[in-house]
Amino acid sequence: MTGPHPEPGPGPEPGSGLVVGIGARRGVTAGAVRALLDRVAAEHGLDLAGAVVATLETKLDEPGLRDAVTGSTLLGLPAEVLAGVTVPHPNDRAERAVGTPSVAEAAALHAAGRSAGDGAVVTLVVPKTAGDGVTVAVASYRRHRRNGP
Repeated sequence: MTGPHPEPGPGPEPGSGLVVGIGARRGVTAGAVRALLDRVAAEHGLDLAGAVVATLETKLDEPGLRDAVTGSTLLGLPAEVLAGVTVPHPNDRAERAVGTPSVAEAAALHAAGRSAGDGAVVTLVVPKTAGDGVTVAVASYRRHRRNGP
């Protein structure tokens, strides 16, 4: 992700990582997305620079979103997939608008699980946080280490 980064916390341990889920209104600006990402990083002591970013597949064509996360892997997920993810803060309005009760939290959790693989520990470390036309959540994953040769 581009832009100034607040003093980040430590990076992820080997075999672990962060995934940022982003929900956005049509026409969201790159500045609004960056501002919220920077706020979340600063408030939670996270380094989001290498994080995978996940969103609703219909938002992949949003210039503001794409521009804000340049340099990061951007994943688009179908609403049907996101609707199947259990989240702590579902929203009926989002479900009516885009077909899933959660975009940011569900995208972060689903993509973290997908990135980590089977048997990984996935945790929502930042619940959905709203900004100007954008919502962000952050999940972490940690792969289990195998013992033995």
